[in-house]
Amino acid sequence: MIEVAKRLQTVEEYYFSKKLREVNLLIASGKPIINLGIGSPDLQPPKKVLSAISASFENPIAHKYQSYQGLPELRDAISRFYKEHFSVNLSSGTEILPLMGSKEGIMHISMTYLNEGDEVLIPNPGYPTYQSVTKLVGAKGVLYELDAANNWMPNFDALEKTDLSKVKLMWVNYPHMPTGAKPSKTVFEELVAFGKRNNILIVNDNPYSFILNDNPTSILSVEGAKDVCLELNSLSKTFNMAGWRVGMVMGASEHINNILKVKSNMDSGMFYGIQKGAIEALKCSNMWFATLNSVYEERRNLVWQLADALNCTYDKEASGLFVWAKLPAYLKSEEFIDLVLKENHIFITPGTIFGTKGEGYIRFSLCASTEVLEEAIARVK
Repeated sequence: MIEVAKRLQTVEEYYFSKKLREVNLLIASGKPIINLGIGSPDLQPPKKVLSAISASFENPIAHKYQSYQGLPELRDAISRFYKEHFSVNLSSGTEILPLMGSKEGIMHISMTYLNEGDEVLIPNPGYPTYQSVTKLVGAKGVLYELDAANNWMPNFDALEKTDLSKVKLMWVNYPHMPTGAKPSKTVFEELVAFGKRNNILIVNDNPYSFILNDNPTSILSVEGAKDVCLELNSLSKTFNMAGWRVGMVMGASEHINNILKVKSNMDSGMFYGIQKGAIEALKCSNMWFATLNSVYEERRNLVWQLADALNCTYDKEASGLFVWAKLPAYLKSEEFIDLVLKENHIFITPGTIFGTKGEGYIRFSLCASTEVLEEAIARVK
């Protein structure tokens, strides 16, 4: 047997990859499982997006290799979108790099800046991919704890008291997943100042700004942010295009050029038609966001009822595609979700997959119809 690379000994298969096999086996055996675990939008993209993708098939260049930097029109559309919605000025030629989903950007950025032994500040709780990618590139993850008492924001006093001499990069994710905590401008200003004081690259992962959030913000709106910050974004949640894999990274031209050196050796450009669809998505008016959020608001109200039925508490001011709910004090996250899966045939995400600070919490996805959510409530009641 040929041994796997040592890097694979540091990571495990992604939680959802393993757990969904179990869920699918239950479904195959006839169990009527309701899946409230995954944040995969079940709504349709804007119609003009699908029309643009379909129309692109007849273009003679559609099936050829595409630019590693994406179509100029796509980068122009991203630039206009950031100007309109975040009041951020970006050069479409030098400060924007389209990605095949923002998740690949986590790997590209890590491969661009991290050497073996470098340290990375990772939120706890936070998106598990930050930790796994850090391990895959041979760097060391240093968890910084977030908690409800501080509205899931970094404790800068505590961070400054730690040894930051080997820290090269810091992952932040606001609006925050899984908790839905929304950042203030002050927090972004503090992050920029922290990065400058300590020569740390701050990367804000920002795919949830437009979901149940009246005030979309970007860390790049802070003066001087481009000196030490990058921002990842995605069309997956905002425009129901998760499967199309469209993301982007924005920042200073030097950073973008460095990331391009990695990306251009790993893929051959995004499919032309998907880029044309993404351009149309980015042109959507505010009516699109209002309509989308009216659906999610109705669903969230039902999920709150489901959380109530399970004796959980939650923050009604939180945003995003999920409801982060606290269990009664005596319950453990994974034991609880396994019990609900067994007795009620409902799959909910345990907070522990996001880190130790997720113990005692569970996460509900809003990616289910009102009929499905009403059925879930009925099963619990």
